[in-house]
Amino acid sequence: MEAIGIPWFMAVRHLGPPLLLLAVGGALLVWRRPARPGLVWAALGTNLGAAALPYLWIGLQLLTDQAERTVYGLVLTLVQPGVATVAWLLLLAAALTQGADGSGRGGEGATGGSGKAERTHENIG
Repeated sequence: MEAIGIPWFMAVRHLGPPLLLLAVGGALLVWRRPARPGLVWAALGTNLGAAALPYLWIGLQLLTDQAERTVYGLVLTLVQPGVATVAWLLLLAAALTQGADGSGRGGEGATGGSGKAERTHENIG
């Protein structure tokens, strides 16, 4: 990162939380599959992309010798929050949409796939 003029601790500070969110969110997706896992994966990836966008932008500017033009920085200042907003909207859409069977969660829902509601036996007391 020092090659493009950014200290490592800044990259870790900006990319660490989205990477942790991707790891924890991915583990939760594997453990408890939601109704729309594709939307959740897209939201996690878009969030990571929004965090990585400044570093990709700086690298692209250095490769194209356009680093001294300030108008590109203004464009990035407006684009990055938009990309992060898209990530949150994807996550919101995944949370609010229902599965194909009409349940809020994917898979078999509360019926267990047989069409009949299952009883949960609990030992109370």
